[in-house]
Amino acid sequence: MTIQILDGAMGTELARRGVDTGLPLWSANALLTTPDVVKQIHVDYLRAGAHIITANTFRTNPRALARAGLADRARALTWLAVDLARQAIRDFRATQPAARALIAGSVAPVEDCYSPWLVPGDTELEAEHGELARNLAEAGCDLILVETMNTLREAVIAARAAAATGLPVWVSFTLNARNDLLSGESLREAARAVLSVKPEALLVNCVPVAQAAGAVVALRAATDGARVRLGMYANAGHIDEGEWSMAHGVTPEAYAEAATEWLAAGASIIGGCCGTSPEHIARLANRIAHG
Repeated sequence: MTIQILDGAMGTELARRGVDTGLPLWSANALLTTPDVVKQIHVDYLRAGAHIITANTFRTNPRALARAGLADRARALTWLAVDLARQAIRDFRATQPAARALIAGSVAPVEDCYSPWLVPGDTELEAEHGELARNLAEAGCDLILVETMNTLREAVIAARAAAATGLPVWVSFTLNARNDLLSGESLREAARAVLSVKPEALLVNCVPVAQAAGAVVALRAATDGARVRLGMYANAGHIDEGEWSMAHGVTPEAYAEAATEWLAAGASIIGGCCGTSPEHIARLANRIAHG
C-alpha cells in the first residue's frame, strides 16, 4: 500500500509563530501580513517529510473575504496562496533535487466548521464553492481537498464544484463523538452521496487522536468496498472554553504512534490537523519509514 503524508496544521502553526489569525480571515490574514511565514511553514513541512502541502486557502473563499471587506481579492489571494506553496516546493527541491511534492487546494465550509446549522442555501453554496474551485484550478493546484465538511449537502456541492475543474478531488469530513457528521447525518449516508462524484479519496479530519482509529474503521465501513482511498488527519490539541489550546496536547511521538493504528485500519493518506506541527509530521514520516 502506497502511503502519502499530508502536511500538518497551518492556522494553529501560524498562531504558534506569533501571526494574527483573528476572524473573519483566520489563516488568510497571513497572506496579507506575513506571506513569508506561510511559505516557511510549507518548507518546514516538506523538510519534515510531507508529500503533499496544502495551500493556505482555507479562508480565501468569497464569503470570508467579503466579511473582511476584501471581496474583490478572492482570486488574487487564492493565487498568492498557491504560489507560496509552489515557491516552497521550488526552494525545497534546490536542496533535495529528487524530492516530489503535490499542492492541495483547500476548500472549507463557507461558514463556521463547527456550526452546521449555518450552512447557506444550495444556490449560494454552488456559486461560492464554484468560484473558489475555479480559482484553485487556475492557480495551478494538483488536487482539491474539500475538507472539514460538517453536512452532507455542502460536502456534495463542494465536491461537485471541485470535480468540475477536472482536478483530482479528495473529500474530508469532520465528525462528532458518534462518528456521524456534526449535522447528525450518518457517515455512511454522506460517504455514499459523495462517492457519486467519484473522488479519489475520502478522509476524516479535525477529530481527537483518541477517536481517529475508530473513525477510520467507520469510514471504511461507510464506503462499502468502493475503490476509494481512505485518509485521516487528526487534531493534536483541543478547544478549551471556546479557545484553541495545546495544554495537555498530543506529543509528536504519541501522534506518530497513534497513526500506526490508522494505517492498520485502512488509511493510506495521513497527516495532521489543528495543533500539529512540522515536528508531528517529522515523527510520523520517520515512523512510516522505519516501521
